[in-house]
Amino acid sequence: MEFGTSKVHMQKAGRSSARPSRSRNGEMSGARGDVAMQFVTSSERADNAASHPLAQLLACPPAVANLLNASAQCIEFDTGHTIFRQSTECRGLYVVISGQLLRKAERLETRLTLGSVRAGDLVELAAALGDGHHTYTLTAQSAGSVLLLPIEALGRAFQAYPPLRMQLLEELAREVSRAYGTCCVTRMAGIRHRGV
Repeated sequence: MEFGTSKVHMQKAGRSSARPSRSRNGEMSGARGDVAMQFVTSSERADNAASHPLAQLLACPPAVANLLNASAQCIEFDTGHTIFRQSTECRGLYVVISGQLLRKAERLETRLTLGSVRAGDLVELAAALGDGHHTYTLTAQSAGSVLLLPIEALGRAFQAYPPLRMQLLEELAREVSRAYGTCCVTRMAGIRHRGV
């Protein structure tokens, strides 16, 4: 697996060349670096929350990529096999190579199905970047394999190239945003269905 090199683009916030305007209450906007609210369409929100390609998420200098490549472990599994269990110690970041897996969690004595995971997906960003304990149980629905990037190697990679951690944190934020959007849509569909 090759990750390539990464270029970090920072965009400076600049002031608009437009003249300041008055708001309804008569205050000047733009004069002191005020921020004007802009409406974002649902398709723009969806684009911002869309998952990014794996190569982009793990993009880093060749030396760091070599470190991750050398430490990667391939884990094969059969249908019904549990890859990891909720609340156990996280061994690292998982990349699904083949097969289909199901994420389930227990919250407040309730069992929740969080959805399936397919080839190309990163698994357990929250545990690998957070407190080091799995937030759900991952079980195989079909035979396949995952690539494990051990937590120790990730730690060394983050020290050698800090933007890698930020790239993964941004993906975790997008993941949370997608899950929130799905929950909202599901809830609204249920409300509409009961209202009919």
